[in-house]
Amino acid sequence: MASHSRRRPLRKRRTALVLAVAVAAVGVLLSLMVALRPDDEPNAVRAAAEPAAGNRSSAPAATPERKAEPSPKQKPKPKPKPKPSKASPTPTAATPSARPSPTSAPRSSSPRPASGTAPLAGRIQPQVTYKGVATHYDAADGDGACLYGPSPDLMVAAMNHTDYETSKACGAYILVRAGNGASVTVRVTNECPLPCAPGQLDLSKEAFAKLAGLSAGRIPITWSLLSPSTSDTVSIRYKSGSSRNWCGIQALGHRNPLARLEVRTGSGWSRLTRTEYNYFLSPDGTGCGGPLRLTDIYGEQLTVDGVAIRPDAVQPTRVQFARH
Repeated sequence: MASHSRRRPLRKRRTALVLAVAVAAVGVLLSLMVALRPDDEPNAVRAAAEPAAGNRSSAPAATPERKAEPSPKQKPKPKPKPKPSKASPTPTAATPSARPSPTSAPRSSSPRPASGTAPLAGRIQPQVTYKGVATHYDAADGDGACLYGPSPDLMVAAMNHTDYETSKACGAYILVRAGNGASVTVRVTNECPLPCAPGQLDLSKEAFAKLAGLSAGRIPITWSLLSPSTSDTVSIRYKSGSSRNWCGIQALGHRNPLARLEVRTGSGWSRLTRTEYNYFLSPDGTGCGGPLRLTDIYGEQLTVDGVAIRPDAVQPTRVQFARH
């Protein structure tokens, strides 16, 4: 019993010694770890712990970044327009450089007057002086492409193809002036086909002789549109073959160039198509024999009632366009 009691303190001392050694070893390891660790972690440790500084704002390669699209109700804000510098003022509509280049056929005259003077005029505008040449032809009885028929007045002219403009020039009164100061007033009853140039007038021999001798053949001229005084009224003529099923209608004796001819239908006025031979056609008979409405290049309208379908008959009216 005595020997057994002596061994127990020895075991306690050994256990305490082991614990002390273990604590000392742990302390040594901790001291070594603290001593060996620099201010910052090694690169391998930092790289595993956080992404590189250059990739922090990038989306993962497998999921590319998508821009948010506006909802249908959202409208993108317009980009602000750059302010013009003080050295270069903003061009206005009146600045010549701001106007688009003309795409129409070249005109044979000086610039046209302000819009609104004759809103329905074509190439031949009032208050404009046109330049060209005059030639002459044998007008015979005065009839021509406008199909007005024979006329005792042979002060007539054939308008060049371009300015004839699908018979829009028919019936226009023109004041023609030569370089020597002589002048003559003619009425357009015919067309001068190509190669007659824009601005050219082919005058009857009688009219040309008022400006120069016929032997001259070709002279430079200027000309302009007139709205003459007259005591005559407008007349209406139906073309041969006209009926309730088809008709061609012509106006004669109008003071100013004619821009439109319309017929009345159940739903209002219907505009007829003008031909190169100066008749307005109703191919299905619409409006034939009914009220007519005439409009000149200045926009004035005349209404004509009671014109019967009498082919080839000239039927006078009581109306005439105003003078300009």
